[in-house]
Amino acid sequence: MELLKKSDLLIRIEQSLETMRDFLRADGGDVELIDIEDDMTVKIRLLGQCRSCSMSVMTMKAGIEEAVRKAIPEVKEVIAINEEDLKLI
Repeated sequence: MELLKKSDLLIRIEQSLETMRDFLRADGGDVELIDIEDDMTVKIRLLGQCRSCSMSVMTMKAGIEEAVRKAIPEVKEVIAINEEDLKLI
């Protein structure tokens, strides 16, 4: 992926995540954008209460992924990675 295109995509993804942050923060959570892969998979990390919430899968698919894909339809999927995965990046 071209550096300029990737930079633009990361900005657009961050803007879409910003639309979700008030909801996440209201419950003690947040989300951090980690990267977008060449295959258009977005990697995020759930923070705070979102990491251990039983509804985090629903938050990911019905909230975060939907917001990102609405803003950037080319995104294939949004996946949450954990601390161990981050060490491998």
